[in-house]
Amino acid sequence: MDIKNYSIEELEELAQKIRDRILEVVSQKGGHLSSTLGAVELIVAMHYVFDPAKDPFIFDVSHQAYAHKLLTDRWEKFDTLRQFGGISGYTKPSESPYDYWVAGHSSTSISLAVGAAKAIALKGEDRTPVAMIGDGAMSAGMVYEALNELGDRKYPVVIILNDNEMSIAKPIGALSKYLSKKMASPFYQNMKKRTEQLLQHLPESATYIAKRFEESLKLITPGILFEELGIDYIGPVDGHDLKLLIETYRIAKEMKKPVIIHAQTLKGKGYKIAEGYYEHWHGVGPFDLSTGEPLKKSTKPSATSIFSKTLLDLAKKDEKIVGVTAAMPSGTGLKPLLEEFPDRFWDVGIAEQHAVTSMGPLAKEGFKPFVAIYSTFLQRGYDQVIHDIALMNVGVKFAIDRAGIVGEDGETHQGVFDISYLRPIPNMHLFAPRDPGTLEEAVKFAYSFNRPCAFRYPRGAFLLEDEFGVTPFELGKAELLVDEGEVLFVGYGNGVGKAYQTMQELDFPIGLLDLRFVKPLDEELLRDLAKRYKKWFVFSDGVKLGGVASAIGELGLPVDIVSFEYEDSFIPHGKVRDVEEHLGLLPHQLAKRVRQSL
Repeated sequence: MDIKNYSIEELEELAQKIRDRILEVVSQKGGHLSSTLGAVELIVAMHYVFDPAKDPFIFDVSHQAYAHKLLTDRWEKFDTLRQFGGISGYTKPSESPYDYWVAGHSSTSISLAVGAAKAIALKGEDRTPVAMIGDGAMSAGMVYEALNELGDRKYPVVIILNDNEMSIAKPIGALSKYLSKKMASPFYQNMKKRTEQLLQHLPESATYIAKRFEESLKLITPGILFEELGIDYIGPVDGHDLKLLIETYRIAKEMKKPVIIHAQTLKGKGYKIAEGYYEHWHGVGPFDLSTGEPLKKSTKPSATSIFSKTLLDLAKKDEKIVGVTAAMPSGTGLKPLLEEFPDRFWDVGIAEQHAVTSMGPLAKEGFKPFVAIYSTFLQRGYDQVIHDIALMNVGVKFAIDRAGIVGEDGETHQGVFDISYLRPIPNMHLFAPRDPGTLEEAVKFAYSFNRPCAFRYPRGAFLLEDEFGVTPFELGKAELLVDEGEVLFVGYGNGVGKAYQTMQELDFPIGLLDLRFVKPLDEELLRDLAKRYKKWFVFSDGVKLGGVASAIGELGLPVDIVSFEYEDSFIPHGKVRDVEEHLGLLPHQLAKRVRQSL
């Protein structure tokens, strides 16, 4: 959509239409809401001042980029948002030439912008990378690694800091607002440039006095950190004032050096029910637009809520239990523990590496630390799992939420790699519950186990509902649930439920094994079962390479093993059922594959 010739009034009308379209679709299909509503004017101004056809637009996480999608030929397709075969909830170059990079994890945008700026400089082109990053993403160390180099190299990059929680700094009264507005003016920027040139020819004493005066002004605004890193700072500015944003962006673009624009916005802007800091409005399912109430409420308890309640009950009895999450207190179920025990449970922000490493010394000092984290985000702390936890062989417990296909968030969020990337690590112990009752037992086992361990569980509810009763976990011990027939279904975690559902589609006797531990394996039981069952089918919601079937195959058992784990490709977004149908993993499809294999 070409908006270069729009008046300010027309741009404001367009911003309202964009909000209406976002609310219309997200209320019906679900998606990210509060942050993307708050970023509308920032993105409209980006498209007005910069050229998305040549300037790399880089959105951090990119869940706030819905306005960008609507401005780049996806207005009609927007009602397919996050649906299988529809458009992604994140930027995706294969979807549009205007999407520069895939982005689903936080704090990568400035590094990407630096890389783009290097390429542009080497090619001698006149293009400006524009990175939009939220204030929450500024808690990750990767941001400062990128800022450190950018401030040194001075590549022309415009960084838009979307501050929607005032977590960077709160302006100090009217003087700060006045100064910030003046700092965005051409007069101030020109004066600053000329002053810097003049100071090069003055005695050191005059230079010192001038710099001290400038620094005293900076202290009134929150930009001193960025200025000290060598990056010009403008702000805070009103992130919903299109006229001011356009003026500020133009100044930043013309400066031809790294600039950070600190824009303050309101989450949920334009939808009163969601305006402000309400964590549950970050990502939502379908809801009633008039009341804000969800259209569908689950009747089954989620695995996350079961983990949360079990750990809270244990923590009330043992003050040695501590825990950490990385900016996902509600999503991981740690919020009630943070509220009940603020001195023992911590949210460290988007800093997975720090979260993992910081728990190591607590384990060494006799505490029982839990790291509550999504499978996809534990990837960001992988080196720390190896170097700081496993190598030390300390009893940190990883509670891995969102294991398996998570649905509409798609490729960047599917929790399918953790089995394969944790299994090769020495001293690591991996296990998984099959249903609500065994999840409680998994938490209790982890609590009592004083070496590195990780247990995984799905988003939402388990497929099983305690059909086979509950027995405590024992290190390296599997559980044979059904012992009949000549075919054995081997399930791991929620895969036991998928195996059980598949059994219901078949009309012959089948044995069912809950593997429970993939490291260490119950080698004794597996060798015994190999004498009676010669055809094994493995059910696990992880990737095939390095996964559960691979682990069993490494024992060299005299059996034929068929794996129903995920193939070597990224899994698309969409409702879980739609994605599984596409992959041929629904129970009736699996039953057909079993028959064909026999």
